[in-house]
Amino acid sequence: MLDGTSPWRLHFAQNATLIFTSIFFLPLSTFILFASYAIRFFFALNAPRKRKRIRSSPTFDPQTVLVTGVGMTKGLTLARLFYEAGHDIIGADFEPHGVPACGRYSRSLKNFYRLPKPTTEDGSAGYIAALLRVVKREKVDLWISCSGVASAVEDGQAKEVIERRSSCRAIQFDVATTSMLHEKDTFIQEAERLGLPVPETHNVTSRDAVHKVLHGTKKKQYIMKSVGMDDAVRGDMTLLPRRTLSQTYDHVSQIPISDEKPWVLQQFIRGKEYCTHSLVVEGEVKIFVACPSTELLMHYEALPPDSALSRAMLAFTKEFVERSRKKMTGHLSFDFLVDENVSEKGAELILNPIECNPRAHTAVALFTGQGYEVAKTYLSVLRADMANGNGHAFNIEHDIIVAPKEPARYYWIGHDLVNLVLLPLLQLMMGKSYFKDWLQGCLEFISHLLLWKDGTFEIWDPLPWWWLYHVYWPGQFLACILQRRKWSRVNVSTTKMFGC
Repeated sequence: MLDGTSPWRLHFAQNATLIFTSIFFLPLSTFILFASYAIRFFFALNAPRKRKRIRSSPTFDPQTVLVTGVGMTKGLTLARLFYEAGHDIIGADFEPHGVPACGRYSRSLKNFYRLPKPTTEDGSAGYIAALLRVVKREKVDLWISCSGVASAVEDGQAKEVIERRSSCRAIQFDVATTSMLHEKDTFIQEAERLGLPVPETHNVTSRDAVHKVLHGTKKKQYIMKSVGMDDAVRGDMTLLPRRTLSQTYDHVSQIPISDEKPWVLQQFIRGKEYCTHSLVVEGEVKIFVACPSTELLMHYEALPPDSALSRAMLAFTKEFVERSRKKMTGHLSFDFLVDENVSEKGAELILNPIECNPRAHTAVALFTGQGYEVAKTYLSVLRADMANGNGHAFNIEHDIIVAPKEPARYYWIGHDLVNLVLLPLLQLMMGKSYFKDWLQGCLEFISHLLLWKDGTFEIWDPLPWWWLYHVYWPGQFLACILQRRKWSRVNVSTTKMFGC
C-alpha cells in the first residue's frame, strides 16, 4: 500500500493502472448493463412489481422522501427501498471534482440535486441553504441523511434549520447529540456517564501525556486514535508501548499531537470486531442489524438476530438510547470489540464499545428486499398510523424491531477484483508471494461472484453499478493525476478516498 512518503511516480502508476483496468473491463460491464435492460423489458422484476402493486391501491398515500448520500451504497440502498415501497424519492449528493455520482442515475430517483460541500473556509451555510431549497421546491415530507464522516455535524445543523423552517422531518440527530457521538472521546465519556461498560480511554494533547500513561502500566497495550478526521493516520494500528523504549519514543515523536489536534489513547482489546446499524425514532430502536467488522469493512454478512452476540449488541444500543433520556431520532451505529473471559464458570463474552457513528451504516444494504417494512418504520416519525398497499390501517408496534430476513452476503466486485486477484498477481510476478496465495484469492473472488451479492448492482437498476466503475472512479483517479494528489486506499462502498 502506498503512503505519503511514496514517490509520485508510483502514485501516478497506481491511478493510471486503475483507469486502464476500468477501460479493459468496459465491454464486459456494458454487455451486463444492456443484458439487464433486456431482462427488465421482458420480465416483471421484484422491486418494480411491488411498487406497482402498492401504487395501485386507492388508499396509498405516497410520501416525498429526500435521501442525501445516494452516491454511497447506504444512500442508494435506502432510495431503492423507498422506491420499492411506492414513495417518491429525491436524491442529492456531493459530486467531487464535478464527476457525477452513480446514484444520480438510479431508476429509483424522481429528481437529483448536486449539493455544495461544506468547507473549513466557507462553513456549512451554503450546504444548508441548498438542502432547504430542495426541501421546499420538492415539498419533501421526510429527509433521510446518509452523510459521510466529513459532514455528520453539518447534517445536524441542517436538521435543526430544516425542521424549524419547513414541515419536513429529518432522520438525523441534532447538533449537540451528533457532535457528542461523532467524537471518540466524548462518546466514551457519555457511555461511561450512562453507566455502560467502556474500554480504558485517555484524552491526550501532548507527547508527555502519552508517555505518562504508557509508563504507568506494565501489562496493558494501547492504540492511539486521532479525535478529528485524519485520513493519513486512520489505518495506523500500532500497539503501544512498543518492544523497546526507543521504538516507543520514536513512534510517538512522529504523531502530530497538540491542543488543536487531540488524540485518544485507548486500551487495546484482543478480540473480534463487530459493527451495528440501527434506526432510532423518538427514543426507540426501530431497526437493528449487527455483523462482523474490520478496520476497512468491504464484506457484509449479518449475524442471526437471535444469536447471543446480536442480542447483546442490541441490548447495549437500547440501553444507551434509553439512559440518554432523549427523544432522539437518527441513525446510530456502534463498533465493538468482543473479548472472551475464560473462568471456571466457562467462557464469558465481554462487549467493548470503541466508537460510535451517528449516521447510516453501509450495513443497511442487508435489508435489501424489505422495502415496505423499512419505509413504514422510517415514516413512523411522521405519524403513528398509515395505510398499507392493500388499504388496511394498522398501528406502528412499539416493541417490534425490524431485522434482516434471510439477507444476502455483500461484496463489491471492483474492490475484490483488485485486492483478491490483481494485487496478489502483481506481488506474485514481483516474487513477493506464492502461487498458492494468488490461487486462494482467485477462489475467494469466484466464491463471492457466484454466492454473494454486489452491494451496488441491481438487475432492475443496473446503471449506478456501471457508472460507479467506468465513470465515477476513473474520474476521481484522473483528478488525482491532474492535481498530483496522493491516496493510500479507497472505500468503494462509501466512495471515500483516503488521502495521504
